[in-house]
Amino acid sequence: MNLTFQRFQDKHPHAHRPFWDRPQLSRRQFFQVLGTGISGYALAQLSRPLQVFAQLPVVPISKARNCIFILLAGAPSHSDTFDLKEGSWTPQSFAPTSYGAIRFPQGIMPRLAERLSDLMLVRSVRAWALVHSLAQTWTQIGRNPASALGSIAPHIGSIVALEKESERTPDDLLPGFISLNAGGSQVGAGYLPVTYAPFQVRPTPGGLRNTIHPDGKERWESRLQLLHQLDDPLRHASPFGLLPADLDNFYAAASRMMYSDRVQSAFSMTEEERAVYGNSAFGDACLVAQKVLQSQLGARFVQITMGGWDHHQNIYAPTALPLLAGQLDAGLASLLDGLRQSSLLDQTLIVVAGEFGRTVGPLTGRQGRDHYLQQTVVFAGAGIHGGRAIGSTDELGANTAEAGWSRGRSIKNEDIEATLYSALGINWTTIRRDDPFNRGFEYVPYADSDIYGPIHELWE
Repeated sequence: MNLTFQRFQDKHPHAHRPFWDRPQLSRRQFFQVLGTGISGYALAQLSRPLQVFAQLPVVPISKARNCIFILLAGAPSHSDTFDLKEGSWTPQSFAPTSYGAIRFPQGIMPRLAERLSDLMLVRSVRAWALVHSLAQTWTQIGRNPASALGSIAPHIGSIVALEKESERTPDDLLPGFISLNAGGSQVGAGYLPVTYAPFQVRPTPGGLRNTIHPDGKERWESRLQLLHQLDDPLRHASPFGLLPADLDNFYAAASRMMYSDRVQSAFSMTEEERAVYGNSAFGDACLVAQKVLQSQLGARFVQITMGGWDHHQNIYAPTALPLLAGQLDAGLASLLDGLRQSSLLDQTLIVVAGEFGRTVGPLTGRQGRDHYLQQTVVFAGAGIHGGRAIGSTDELGANTAEAGWSRGRSIKNEDIEATLYSALGINWTTIRRDDPFNRGFEYVPYADSDIYGPIHELWE
């Protein structure tokens, strides 16, 4: 193991302190601001233009145009799913089956078993922390939330939206970062402008709500025109800096989504479509993610949050792991199929991760599994050579046995973050000089020291 990395690993805390709740946008809040005009100041953070300070001369692998990041909140049991370790505790219903060198519980995930050729199972991943709130945030920002800039760090998706801003066209009606079914675990844009915050939606068959004005389109447009007549002198070249302009961008982004059949179509679904994706909240989100990317309306990063994996007791009960595994199976398998049918799978990187893993071997006295650092992260799409595993664990799945990649150590959240950026053509060593503390915000921590880096073995 790299000795420099080992020293950093030894210093990272597993305890945590409370940290600032980053700005985020629910669907309702996104449109309420049109009428209230009072929340933009709280959501906007910058007082000077965005700027890049430094980068190392690395070459991103640039295999993807889009990214779908699936957060399995609560932490699934890796040794019961994507790093299956059989024992007397394994239910017969799991029906473990060999697919080449991969042993897989096809009884609870039959459709994914048929699509293992699409999946890369990265089994040498090890989390930093075992507290849900801390680890879920760490997973989404790729750094310690209790670190110097952790409290203002943007979500990975916000960085993607910022980096892809120059590629947007007038036809791009959606924000660059969409979040589906997030709930309270969603991280926001941190210190970046609200333009790059996640647009939070809970998919429903009826599509987006609150996208039309109750007094009609003509009345809405006249009110918006009056607003600009009164406010534009205060919003452009304002003595208050970029905050008023950021509020103006916020209004404009919401306005673009109103009265658009294309936007409504991207978020709507039929009962027949829902059935294919599993008739679940997770399946609905997978369906909408596929339709949003297919619409080509500007969204480049979609996060789907699927909670409920915190199985401290009765993990094998029908309503626990088997139920969630079945929903994941139906939704993810259909997402792979839908992206392939729309010629988007090779353009879209899919990442499936929990915040950590769960204890291994025999179940606890409560017939469950507790929090554990070892975990498996699943990758697909973007030309990844699936049907394989990177890294391996010991007999029970407790520790990394073989790292399986060039750095020869367990993979961390920061490495996964670097992988996402590299796949999307973003220089992961970028350091910005626009954070409020003027410390230099690194896309990936210790960017100038090469402590972390992409898992390019996914494409080898």
